[in-house]
Amino acid sequence: MNLIILGAPGAGKGTQAEKIIQKYNLPHISTGEIFRKNIKEETHVGLNAKNYIDKGQLVPDEAVIELVKMRLSEADCKNGYLLDGFPRTLPQAESLDKITNISIVINLDVDLSKLLQRIVSRRVCPVCNAGYNAAWGSDTHCPKCKVPYVQRADDTEDTVKKRLQIYQTQTAPLIEYYTAKGVLKSVNGMGTVDEVFERVSKLFN
Repeated sequence: MNLIILGAPGAGKGTQAEKIIQKYNLPHISTGEIFRKNIKEETHVGLNAKNYIDKGQLVPDEAVIELVKMRLSEADCKNGYLLDGFPRTLPQAESLDKITNISIVINLDVDLSKLLQRIVSRRVCPVCNAGYNAAWGSDTHCPKCKVPYVQRADDTEDTVKKRLQIYQTQTAPLIEYYTAKGVLKSVNGMGTVDEVFERVSKLFN
């Protein structure tokens, strides 16, 4: 299965992607994670991407497309994969069509008005990248690594507002694009992680 997971920032794409790849044994291709790895290692690609990400802007299509094309050519993608965070624009989707065929596009349908607080409350472990939400409780340290959680630079309120605006103008049109191709499946993305995953799992039955 060649899968894409779509949804607004904070909709839970990363969380659901982790559960999908574990259950169906697929490689998880997250452009966000690839860029964050390059940023941490201070590579040319990473530093270039950081200039855009920290401003809440999208990394230019050419850079992202080349990155994805290289990743899909690797051996572990031969029998399927899950794309998370790509495509984000119609030109990216059209370029992807020239590289591969997509089986199902999972769209997490959420209430955008409730996403801002969810994202601003997100925290991550700087060592293992495990996620936590401050709205869940008062924990300040990762239980595994024993270090304080931090807020990602792109999770501040001003940056999140910009990301949601970009999503509505540039990424939301992908819903219509993949609907027209007959591969889009929307699920209610509101609820607990397990509730949402149960709905997602039904797409494969």
